Amino acid sequence: MTGLKFITRWFTVLIGLIPLASYGQGSGVIVDEIIAKVDNYIVLKSDLEKAYTGYLSNGNPATPDAKCKILAQLISGKLMVAKAEIDSVIVTDLEVDNNLDRRMQLILSQYGGSEAQLEEYYGKSIEQIQNDVRDEIKEQLVVQRMQETIISDVRVTPADVKRFYNRIPRDSLPFFSTEVEVGQIVKIPEVSSSQKEVLKRQLDGIRDRIVAGESFEALAKEYSQGPSARYGGNLGFTRRGMMASEFEASALRLKPGEISRPFETQFGIHIVQLIERRGNEYNSRHILLIPEPSADDVTRASSFLDSLRSLIVADSLNFEKAAKEHSDDTYTAGNGGFFEDREGGSRIASEDLDPVVFFTIDTMDVGGVTQPLAFRTDDGKEAVRVLYYKSKVKPHQANLKDDWQKIQMATLNEKKSKILNEWFNKAREDVFISIDDGYDFCGILN
Repeated sequence: MTGLKFITRWFTVLIGLIPLASYGQGSGVIVDEIIAKVDNYIVLKSDLEKAYTGYLSNGNPATPDAKCKILAQLISGKLMVAKAEIDSVIVTDLEVDNNLDRRMQLILSQYGGSEAQLEEYYGKSIEQIQNDVRDEIKEQLVVQRMQETIISDVRVTPADVKRFYNRIPRDSLPFFSTEVEVGQIVKIPEVSSSQKEVLKRQLDGIRDRIVAGESFEALAKEYSQGPSARYGGNLGFTRRGMMASEFEASALRLKPGEISRPFETQFGIHIVQLIERRGNEYNSRHILLIPEPSADDVTRASSFLDSLRSLIVADSLNFEKAAKEHSDDTYTAGNGGFFEDREGGSRIASEDLDPVVFFTIDTMDVGGVTQPLAFRTDDGKEAVRVLYYKSKVKPHQANLKDDWQKIQMATLNEKKSKILNEWFNKAREDVFISIDDGYDFCGILN
């Protein structure tokens, strides 16, 4: 790989894989076999195929040597695990459990927090899913720790960046399309207490009907606005710490069969019924009503943003400072409100922008700030935002003046890759490595 185009860094791909994201998916049946061994660790054909499928699903091209590079990644990972054993690099069970819990919460959030839906999708219990991926997660954490040990001190100087750039043939420099810097300050209208009280009274009425003998599940299917509604509100067994704290506190105050009074979480207004407690887990079902902001609530949010905009336009308030302090969008607020590319840079190719944002700034002058604009967040919430069009860079061939950050990152990646390759070549002398003849054409050990 040469120039600025080596975006996929072989030494970080393994850490980016989240096994739960692809676990159990794919209609094809792979006849499994061992294709590589590193001491007591093995690489299966299914490991390679799963990683390759993930590589393609991220929009990467199916180049002739793509599988070879991925196989090299997998073997390198096994080598790091084997060397970690030799060098006594340890990842504790507590670290694995904490990482597994975080990943489970991430996956569960895609199913509205419903373990029942997740179990139905994968055809296994939560416990079985966790057991299936625990070893893989531990291995990834070991690989990550080894990588950190090897490349933690790697730095590049301005002179390194310039040398890297000057080595690239001018006809090989990438051509960048129009790039822009765009920031946003988002306000999610705060629903008035009177709006919430209406829903609480509605849920009280539903609760009374259940206590009087109507089916909780039938009423959940009829009224609940959560993803679990189709399952009668059933959430299945959930480990403590995995649900919103208010939800968990309300559920665990109940005796089995009891139904709570309405309470609020970040997701809306609920009633919950505790079905069963079992050690550190509990089984529950709920009915959720999601409060929608009124026109007055939206107007208040717009007025607040309009006042911020006036201060920003008058140069009395810095946009980045305002975004960090006031924006309700956690993804951009920490970056001073600015959208980021995959490398963490604030300049984004215009074609990669959200189409709504793109067409908005297309009618603006650089430096402009929009009036408050209504929109829907990724999770469907009604919100208001202002957009700041900070800068625009016209299509151009890569150069140090306009693309220092990209070239600096490419320089750093090349240096890290070189150090890891040197480590690999040295470390493989300490372990036994064999590759199936059917995959030896990759030349990984040459």
